[in-house]
Amino acid sequence: MIALTLAEVAHIVGGTIHARREDSAETVVSGVVDTDSRNMTPGGIFVAKPGETTDGHRFVGAAIQNGATLALVEHVVDEDITQIVVPDVVLAIADLARAVVARVRAHGRLKVVGITGSNGKTTTKNMLLRILQDEGETIAPIASYNNEVGAPLTMLRVTDTTEYLVSEFGASGPGEIARLAGLVTPDVSVVLMVGMAHAGGFGGIEATVKAKTELVQALAAGGTAVLNADDPRVATMAPVAESQGNAVVWFGHAATADVQASEVEVSAAGTVCEVHVDGHTLPMKLKVLGAHHVMNALAAITAARVLGVAPATSIARLETMDLAERWRMQVMGNDRVRIINDAYNASPDSMAAALRTLAQITEPHERTVAVLGAMSELGEFDGEEHDRIGLLAVRLRIQRIVVVGANARRLFISAIGEGSWDGEPVFFEDADAAFEYLKTELRDGDRVLVKSSNSAGLRFLGDRLGGLFS
Repeated sequence: MIALTLAEVAHIVGGTIHARREDSAETVVSGVVDTDSRNMTPGGIFVAKPGETTDGHRFVGAAIQNGATLALVEHVVDEDITQIVVPDVVLAIADLARAVVARVRAHGRLKVVGITGSNGKTTTKNMLLRILQDEGETIAPIASYNNEVGAPLTMLRVTDTTEYLVSEFGASGPGEIARLAGLVTPDVSVVLMVGMAHAGGFGGIEATVKAKTELVQALAAGGTAVLNADDPRVATMAPVAESQGNAVVWFGHAATADVQASEVEVSAAGTVCEVHVDGHTLPMKLKVLGAHHVMNALAAITAARVLGVAPATSIARLETMDLAERWRMQVMGNDRVRIINDAYNASPDSMAAALRTLAQITEPHERTVAVLGAMSELGEFDGEEHDRIGLLAVRLRIQRIVVVGANARRLFISAIGEGSWDGEPVFFEDADAAFEYLKTELRDGDRVLVKSSNSAGLRFLGDRLGGLFS
């Protein structure tokens, strides 16, 4: 975080200082801000966030041991550290993030990019980070820090020399993106797609569209909306940007896209395509698996182009990426048994894309195996969407379908009902049982996809399988 006095921090967050004898209102703090005491470093600011299972106030002592010099708390704790007491620490870090970003913007070259979409946010964020980090100091979320806590903590990592802040905005209900994006008023707003992810929380697809549009509405004056030309729901956001006097730039496979991809081919070695932009055709060879990642790459290339980075330069940097993120189409195992661990998150769209990728990269002499768990936060659409994925897995001729967890049983029943192409689907109540089965079932030539929402925990099953064949 940038240097601020205790008095400035207290004023920004509306808190009361309880200082140690050694400190005063003019004491300067500038360390890392985090809710995890294990992440503290000397000079760190610990945020004692109450949680569902534990309370951050219990870990102030641990934060001190790791170097924290200030604690944001909701009540004074009996520890030897200066504390600023606020009514709500989550609201406090949001206020602090807003003020810090505004100060850096006022006297620096900081540009802010916001990314949202039902799928692909984290991959696109990592791709844009890879492009921009060679241009100047770039801050981007760790993992998927995109909620009411993670987004402000990322913003608070900016310094006086930061040139780019890439913020990822997720939401499970209306108004959340507006609140988070309102902290930074992005110069560039990227909307990837609108799908069924979190549809249960939003109350349906139209409400999801409205929520994602909040990022376009949050654009700074003179900003640019980077929109998916292939998604008609995203296309409805263009008039919103234009009505505010902001520009619109398109990416996608459509001929109308400013940055367009064609000739997409997917293999076990990666994904290749041609990128058409500014009258030029540029080849792109990604090591990342999956045709759907071409769209993420196009979004990153387009956003970087708005910021002045040449598309050819962006492509060259993206081609160096071996992995978009851990547990996202992460290739494990060996040449005999290949494991694709894509179980960090799942929505109907990303589940379908991963299954299609599995089918595309598997040679005729190899066997497709899909280990599938539940997709979460679908609300009233849960049953029909799990049905749809079960049907798709069979219709793609996935040869061995392994379904794990009670919340995914509907997917299993759907696959059984559709009729298997090569052997009946199997069901296991938990990952341990599935692992014991797969230890003896997997054989040379198998190409195995592990896919589920984070809450299903199959990413750890994927790790175990990868370890078997490493």
